[in-house]
Amino acid sequence: MTLHESDTTEFKKSLSLIEPTLKSVCGFLNHHGGVISFGRTNTGAIVGVDPADHSLRKLSQQITSRIKPEITPDIRVIEEGGKHLIVVTVPEGISKPYYLDGMAYMRTGTENRVIPPDEIKRIILSEHAVPWDDRPCPGATLDDIDAPSVRTFLERAQKERRFDADPSIPVKIGLEKLGVLSGGLPTHAAILFFGKDPQRFFIQSEVRCARFKGEEVSSTYLNMNVLHGRIDQLIEDTNRFIAQTIQKAAWIVPGKMQREEHWEYPPDALREAVINAVCHRDYNSSGNVQIRIFDNRAQVWNPGILMEGVTVELLKVEHSSHPRNKTIARLLFLTGYIEQWGSGTLSMITACERDGVPDPQFRETGNDFVVTFSRSTVNTLLENPKILNERQRGAIEYLKTHQEISTSEYGRIYDCTVRTARRDMSHLAELNIIIVKREGRLLRYTLNPVFLSLRTNSGQ
Repeated sequence: MTLHESDTTEFKKSLSLIEPTLKSVCGFLNHHGGVISFGRTNTGAIVGVDPADHSLRKLSQQITSRIKPEITPDIRVIEEGGKHLIVVTVPEGISKPYYLDGMAYMRTGTENRVIPPDEIKRIILSEHAVPWDDRPCPGATLDDIDAPSVRTFLERAQKERRFDADPSIPVKIGLEKLGVLSGGLPTHAAILFFGKDPQRFFIQSEVRCARFKGEEVSSTYLNMNVLHGRIDQLIEDTNRFIAQTIQKAAWIVPGKMQREEHWEYPPDALREAVINAVCHRDYNSSGNVQIRIFDNRAQVWNPGILMEGVTVELLKVEHSSHPRNKTIARLLFLTGYIEQWGSGTLSMITACERDGVPDPQFRETGNDFVVTFSRSTVNTLLENPKILNERQRGAIEYLKTHQEISTSEYGRIYDCTVRTARRDMSHLAELNIIIVKREGRLLRYTLNPVFLSLRTNSGQ
């Protein structure tokens, strides 16, 4: 197996490389921990080192004396390939930030960068301050709590998660059981979930929704709404706006009593994106969650970039949950809105694949996180069949009764060159109408199941 340096792994050829080693130890402490192996080249090849006792003591002393807060390094000698390696295991620090000779470093990829002052301040606040959603809400009292919403929440939590709390208990006791009181006063989370008027305290918790005319943000919009209320109301009202705004295509399938229907965007994927935005947004930001719907895409904008350790690529694979607002996430879990397994983005991807829609795009832009959904080709094709030529429409009908087709078969059936066949099939693949399968150097194409019942008005 080939080894590579990464954000958690570093190789050093010799123990003489003490200065870059100390930067790596500091960087690992301020990140997610890591391992430094002495006796390997930067490609991972083993060259070995002399594990003399005085060398190990010197390394340990340098780490403990120059890195603050002080740590006790785990230094071990192992044998691999008949040669000795010295392995330094560095856990993620529990007293961040850590400094090497007064300078803080953070591991980024395979580099150790100096942490700027603003980021050091953020690390200190995040490590030692009370989380935003657990802080007492300034000026709020129990009189600002809507008692019926607390009882409704407890009933739902009892049903969804078997939460041990009688919905008829006094409101204050219910809030205590939910962990949303601080010194007997409502926390930020308490006001967001149970406040009579949450926006009186947090105007940024509004959700702004708009259906724009065309494909760009402009002053022209077809529909716009600014939503207020508690978190559960915001989620439901936002999804109601989406359901009333996005379009549904319908067509009759010969031989069937019921018509086929297809949303231009998967409603459950959009719902998941809305819940994620409300849950994970940065409530310190003055921005709002925004729903932007255009002619060709729908977007959910969320104030606040991804949490440290979470990347856009990580969202596309199985990953653990890293909520910014842990109490808000826990309350949404209790009422069945989320699962707390880091599965929200995977659910969006699955819903898009099921409906024949391209995977959602995740990106950070400025201080916002944006999820973009492309419009379904089913709906676009029904509105404008001419985006496909006669050969392509014929291929769709052909694949409804044949398992697959190759480029050469396509060219033979529709009397076109291999180059034209490849261009036609590439266009169909870009539109998510066909699925490409590679068998060695041969490409074969199958029909996306979503299009099995769709008529293409082909003469085939």
